[in-house]
Amino acid sequence: MSTPGSIGELLRQPGYTQLLLYRIAGMLSYQIVAVTVGWHIYEVTRNPFSLGLIGLAEVLPYFCVAPFAGYLVDHLPRRKLGMTACLGLIATALMLVAVASGWLPVKGVWPIYLAVALTGMVRAFLSPVYNALFARVLKREQFARGAGFGTVVFQAGMVLGPALGGILVAVGGKGLSYGVAAAMAVLALAALASLKVSEPAPPQTRAPIFASIAEGARFVLSNQIMLGAMALDMFSVLLGGVVAMLPAFIQDILHYGPEGLGILRAAPALGSIAVGLWLARHPLRRNAGRVLLFAVAGFGLCVIAFGLSRSFWLSAAILVFYGACDGVSVVVRSTIMQLVTPDDMRGRVSSINGIFISSSNELGAFYGGSMARLLGLVTAVVIGGCAVLGVAAITAWKAPQLRRLDNLQDL
Repeated sequence: MSTPGSIGELLRQPGYTQLLLYRIAGMLSYQIVAVTVGWHIYEVTRNPFSLGLIGLAEVLPYFCVAPFAGYLVDHLPRRKLGMTACLGLIATALMLVAVASGWLPVKGVWPIYLAVALTGMVRAFLSPVYNALFARVLKREQFARGAGFGTVVFQAGMVLGPALGGILVAVGGKGLSYGVAAAMAVLALAALASLKVSEPAPPQTRAPIFASIAEGARFVLSNQIMLGAMALDMFSVLLGGVVAMLPAFIQDILHYGPEGLGILRAAPALGSIAVGLWLARHPLRRNAGRVLLFAVAGFGLCVIAFGLSRSFWLSAAILVFYGACDGVSVVVRSTIMQLVTPDDMRGRVSSINGIFISSSNELGAFYGGSMARLLGLVTAVVIGGCAVLGVAAITAWKAPQLRRLDNLQDL
């Protein structure tokens, strides 16, 4: 029998399960595209720097759109905005199908980068919509477990997406992989279309858009715990992220094919899923801040170990622990954000959080590609891992409220 607030109780709520389906289908679509684009670009250019440009091509449009996306989520029907974003994922995946199949009379890699840029614009709406609807389908006392299990679903998309992408490229080529990504976006669209959820009434008066965006930014900047958790995640993944460099590691150092890329892309998410399941069943009740800081330090050690490894399976095992450490950060940050954010600001705060995350992932990809070109793959990764250890130490010093954070439910 399920206890109050248990995972079983969560999954018996149709609104929550449909929202999770939207999240995992959207992640499958995005991750299949991400792994296929990385392989596609490197196959054409054979240049690690071109992998870094993928992140830059996505993050710049994302940054331009994200603040306005958060404003729209707080002022317009959230479900309909999410459905529109899913339509955008479908369109960009079909565009890549046309490029991979040679249906577009263009040469070079610029159409791929254009599709990536459009994906960045669309993706700016996905997480704010999810986080805003999350608070409408669950009770406050269920947020911690819901955030933990939501992380499992999110990471499941990161496991299955890269694995599917690598297998589909190996079996049927890039066109098939992009086509399946489009199908996953259709499934996400269907999940939101059938979701029955009450949404807050639109505000009677709307603040000027830039003043409203600034209000969300001030809210985040005034909360040391939220800001510290976001900054910790951003700088650790920006400096220590290795995922964008995996195509180069696979081909030049570990000497595997596309199926090996899928395995390594999936390994961090496997570790994060294990942690997410554990934290969904056993939410942190003591020393949450210290656990977060030690997890980030462990993340940095895993980055260093991965850079020094020359064994494919050892590298995969290291990435599992890398993902487990990152998973702690994701769950703690998500729970903090859900618990302290007012309902009428969820879109804007989620967009700011998304900017922090994209700064770490996409700009981290550009940083990693640039450092790899200047210093070599291994040296760049090891230096990045050492920098992460420094980030954990500085955050523990500069954010004492985060360091002393005990039970998340006390927020």
